Amino acid sequence: MMSRIFSFLLVCFLVVGTQAQDYSDSYPINPGVDVIGYVFELEVTDVDDVIHGTTTLDVRFVEAGSRLRLDLINRSEELEGKGMVVQGVESGGVALDFAHADNAVVIDLGREAEAGERVKVQVHYQGIPATGLIIGPNKYGDRTFFSDNWSSKVRNWLPVVDHPSEKAMTEMRVIAPSKYQVASNGTLAEHSDLGDGRRMTHWKNPVPTAPWLYFVGVAQMAVEVVDVWNGVPVETWVYWQDRDAGFYDFAEPSAKVLAYYSDLIGPYVNDRLANIVSNGTPGGGMEAASTPAYSDQSVSGNRERRWQHVIIHEIAHQWFGNAVTEYYWNDVWLSEGFATYYTLLFREHLYGHDDFIAGLHQSRQRVISFYENDYDFALVRPYIEDLNNVSGAMMYQKGAWTLHMLREKMGVEAYNAGIRAYYAEFINKNAQTADLRRHMEAASGMDLEQFFAQWVFQGGIPHLEGSWQQDEDGVEVNFSQVQETYEFELTVDVEVVFEDGSSAIATIEMPIGGSAQVLVPTESKATEVRIDPKTRLLATWSLEQK
Repeated sequence: MMSRIFSFLLVCFLVVGTQAQDYSDSYPINPGVDVIGYVFELEVTDVDDVIHGTTTLDVRFVEAGSRLRLDLINRSEELEGKGMVVQGVESGGVALDFAHADNAVVIDLGREAEAGERVKVQVHYQGIPATGLIIGPNKYGDRTFFSDNWSSKVRNWLPVVDHPSEKAMTEMRVIAPSKYQVASNGTLAEHSDLGDGRRMTHWKNPVPTAPWLYFVGVAQMAVEVVDVWNGVPVETWVYWQDRDAGFYDFAEPSAKVLAYYSDLIGPYVNDRLANIVSNGTPGGGMEAASTPAYSDQSVSGNRERRWQHVIIHEIAHQWFGNAVTEYYWNDVWLSEGFATYYTLLFREHLYGHDDFIAGLHQSRQRVISFYENDYDFALVRPYIEDLNNVSGAMMYQKGAWTLHMLREKMGVEAYNAGIRAYYAEFINKNAQTADLRRHMEAASGMDLEQFFAQWVFQGGIPHLEGSWQQDEDGVEVNFSQVQETYEFELTVDVEVVFEDGSSAIATIEMPIGGSAQVLVPTESKATEVRIDPKTRLLATWSLEQK
């Protein structure tokens, strides 16, 4: 529906982001507009799957302008009648002209807003979400409503600027049948029966948050405050049938994770943490802000180690991805790689160093297997077209290994200092890979251009062929890089094992794309040479004795 068909193109007023970079994604970013906050009002029923919504936007015009673009999926035949229909747009009680086409709502303010001016606009709409808000039975056959926004699906049910560069505060007011509990981001402001079989629940989230992290869950739930950390309540939300098993499973290790990351990285930005089982998260976990969501398969009553790791990962995202958010989707490794590596760091803290090394070995093998079929894949790609295909396994495992190698290169103390400074600058803001590099160089005093070039901006991993031999001077180890494409500057550790069980470790500094050797002086007989004994290198290798 349109109040008037405009003759202008929907994208004619959009400009490319002004941040310095040589990569981008396909979203038509408009840095002339900054959304300060959204108030979402939704009503859901058991009569049908239609949602009725009003969204109020508080927008600051960074530059003078008269139009505002929002993402909202149209109702269409292609979606079998699903999608949203905008019924009206207004500002200050005055109806505004708008066009809703090509899954975008373009609003004409009817005047030019001045630079720095804040404008409030209300969008009234309804429809059946094609995705993004999953409506249907859970594993027990009970009706539920759960959001599933990754990575650009929130536009299926909320009119927003659907891109990580646009972080905003949110409020969520949901009217639903009284039998349901309603979960969302932030803290509870109101929970009121309306006297007609409906209840209104109002959540406020004062933390600037990227759209994929907005969350709504409407279901019959059992809810418990399982812990309190530093004044922050730690909650568990599970289906009512899973009350006992779910409360037991989720009682650990959330408070310990909050304490560890707060000490290691910086402050937790939210006033609450609620682990919630969600019908919109079928395979694993989702890092929704303050309300990380998990598959209903996470509940067993046994605190299964696999699901404990998912809890750790999604809480790590509250720092990386949520508090510090990538500006473009190209930099999604700043979210997934960090969450994966910091999961391993917490596992080391909780379970010990052997578990940490085991996790690194498993991740390295995943990377090696991936590059057997797609050797050119880089963590940061020059351009991302499909905004619903922004990650993939390498953002997790290779991203984690890149951080691990950076930590080994810099030293733990300098690395942690760099991360704390990076986090402090970009908390509740957006960052790019260049921002991370800048802080790590400042903390270490190193030039990290080559490191980031080879591990982040190019594909592949190094393949090494080596040999060793012993003569009267000692054990000589030689290595060459043999991968067909890409070149790497490497530090390779070798461990020479002797007959008596003792060993000596030596380091080979390998120039870009070249060969290198090291001599380990010894009079003892060597029985074996091991590569990368300290688990510091992402590579494949072969080694023969001459």
